Amino acid sequence: MSRLDRRQALGLALFGTAGPTFGSRPSLAQAASNQAFPNQMVRMIVPFSAGSMTDILARSLAEKLREKWGQQVIVENRPGIAGTGGVARSTPDGLTLMLTSNGHTVIRSVNKDVTFDPVKDFVGITKVASMPSIMVAPAEGDIRTLKDLIDAARARPGQLNYGSAGLGSSTGIAAEVFRQVTGTRMQLVPYRGMPESQTSVLRGDSAFCFTFFNVGGDLIQAGRLRALAVTGETRMAQLPDVPTFRQAGLADFTYDAWFGVMGPAGMPKPLVAQIARDIAAGLAEADIKTRFEQQGVNLVTTTPEAFDAEIARDAERYGPLVRQAAGG
Repeated sequence: MSRLDRRQALGLALFGTAGPTFGSRPSLAQAASNQAFPNQMVRMIVPFSAGSMTDILARSLAEKLREKWGQQVIVENRPGIAGTGGVARSTPDGLTLMLTSNGHTVIRSVNKDVTFDPVKDFVGITKVASMPSIMVAPAEGDIRTLKDLIDAARARPGQLNYGSAGLGSSTGIAAEVFRQVTGTRMQLVPYRGMPESQTSVLRGDSAFCFTFFNVGGDLIQAGRLRALAVTGETRMAQLPDVPTFRQAGLADFTYDAWFGVMGPAGMPKPLVAQIARDIAAGLAEADIKTRFEQQGVNLVTTTPEAFDAEIARDAERYGPLVRQAAGG
């Protein structure tokens, strides 16, 4: 069984210790260099394992940037704080980038060994995607609607289990926001990832979990999992019969799982703006948009300033919530 104890779960998707440094800090003269960018290979660090949605997005984006820049853009999987910390310490010349998820904003809340600040030690370049989270319950059972789940949780405080891919994961944050908004008390059952969390729901070990369409869509469409609601402002095209949380009666539940590109703090603003524009141009192409839309992923880009502001807001909103759930 893939079930983990609570303390192990805190660092899921964020594990590791001190990691590599991708280059040293430059002199001011080097930072002010006006050489054409990029003039050599670019590394895109992914702090998740190969095959994750973050990894898939990074590899697709790297392909577009290679075409745009005429330079190699290499994706390196360095799971956990080791990879993220290496980016924080890297030279702010744009040659080391990171594609990560909104779990980045709570990294210090789930791992006390983190020495970097997820807001101050990074610069947001652009968000690249958002993804609705889907709340699923057993297909066979008494919980058939979102109201049924909330009523059951309130009637039996502390008795319902919910599966999670770790407090530091995007879907783990969604579950904690749900508990906060509904004022319910349930028991976290941590697993190594979304597939294992879904299996716990299929077995009836968990009352619900959150998942993504690319992970749980087939099980939902086959009738093996019951989708209760989706995050986001509108229904998913792939699941037109599944209401949003607002439509299901929970207007206060707002949550956006996002993915974005960051760099180390100190990157020159013109360089950050250029990289953001080049990423936006690549993601606007029809082939990549269609490919990800089929998986329930919305490709969206922002200005660096807007993305920086969103990172700070999420850290302020979700950090204390996750820290409390972690018992810290």
